[in-house]
Amino acid sequence: MTQTLPSVPFHTSSSSSNPTGDVQASLNFYNPPSDPSEAPYMYVEDPPARRNYTDIARTVNIQDVRTSSKTFTDISDHAFACLPGPYATPSSVSWDNDESIKDHYYPTVIQLLQQTLGARDIVIFDHTLRRASPTSPRLPVLRVHIDQTASSAAARVHRHSSSEEEATARLAGRYRIVNVWRPINGPVETSPLAFAEADSLKAEDVVPIEHRYPDRTGETAGIKHSKAQQWWYWSGMTEEERILLLCFDSARQEKRVPHTAFVDPNAEGKKARESIEVRALVFG
Repeated sequence: MTQTLPSVPFHTSSSSSNPTGDVQASLNFYNPPSDPSEAPYMYVEDPPARRNYTDIARTVNIQDVRTSSKTFTDISDHAFACLPGPYATPSSVSWDNDESIKDHYYPTVIQLLQQTLGARDIVIFDHTLRRASPTSPRLPVLRVHIDQTASSAAARVHRHSSSEEEATARLAGRYRIVNVWRPINGPVETSPLAFAEADSLKAEDVVPIEHRYPDRTGETAGIKHSKAQQWWYWSGMTEEERILLLCFDSARQEKRVPHTAFVDPNAEGKKARESIEVRALVFG
């Protein structure tokens, strides 16, 4: 059962110098391979990285969570949750050190997921730092996508279980994949994150894409554009705030959230975004 969230006003202001409110911005959606007989794929770690599909840009209206009359603190509603906190970061965390992140930041993520989702069995399987800088090895992803599909989520359970017996037991119950997203260098001023309401996404909008690694093949989902999709962002998101993104739910497979970074037309010349996303398997 979901537990009580912090009693901080949801529509608190941020310290960002960016204006609040809805924006019109271009998002990059899935465009299929030129050969209709080919399934879409991407080679991830086989330089040069290549794929057989392209992107198509569409201008959409992206509504601002911060100025909306709605609240978005329950992930079961839209497959995303915007949690105002404040959530503290241990002073011992070094964002440039993976082991420090695992030792000092992961426990706070587990605690957050336990409090908000009411689950006790949580396995964090990786994290990614992104910096909107030309020298960064991991840039914000400017392509609408969902991190997992049903097959890749089940594969994750197998991959991160201690035995086949444990994996089988976990797959027999409810399992979810949830990303916890936040900035790490002050309010988000460039490359904010956009996310769509799950109920505005049609099944035909979602296209499985093979991610081919040297030792395995994973799967994500590309998203076709539809005028029915309802897009949101959280203007000036701060380090004390958190976004939860539901990438897969075995009990409600229609509940999954497309998301992407986008170029905010109001952010020219502003500070480059730095963020971390932590990915977790949530059982029960």
